[in-house]
Amino acid sequence: MRLILLLIFCLLLVPLAYADSSGIIKVKSPYSVAETANRFEAAIKAKGMKVFPRFDHSAAATEYGLTMPAIVVISFGNPKYGTPFMMKNPQAGIDFPPKSIIYEDQNNQVWLAYNSADYLYNTIFKRHGLEFKKEDVEFYRNVLAELTKKTLSR
Repeated sequence: MRLILLLIFCLLLVPLAYADSSGIIKVKSPYSVAETANRFEAAIKAKGMKVFPRFDHSAAATEYGLTMPAIVVISFGNPKYGTPFMMKNPQAGIDFPPKSIIYEDQNNQVWLAYNSADYLYNTIFKRHGLEFKKEDVEFYRNVLAELTKKTLSR
């Protein structure tokens, strides 16, 4: 019976969050882009992590007389954890800290998206020749899940 309930639960989650072949996890948000971004930042701060300056692509487009749906990028992380990696390879700073993107698609659906933990460690870390502990992948996977849950809960 537990197995059946677990299977049903997993099937219900599939439409809500998924990683595509590029390693990006995207989750539907019931909130606006601005509210989702604010809630995501609050969840990051509550976790004791650092929020880096926000990039508002749609505001930048407006400055140049262009319009586009709302798109916001939020970089976040733990400098105590990430700094040693960038000290080993400063070029890692092009990919670090991790980022999320909150955007509205052509159907007015808002999404929260970010690189999966597996992609971060098995692709980005390897790109920069950085070694990591295997338990870091699971830890970060859990952090992302917690941030997402706090951001999107009602």
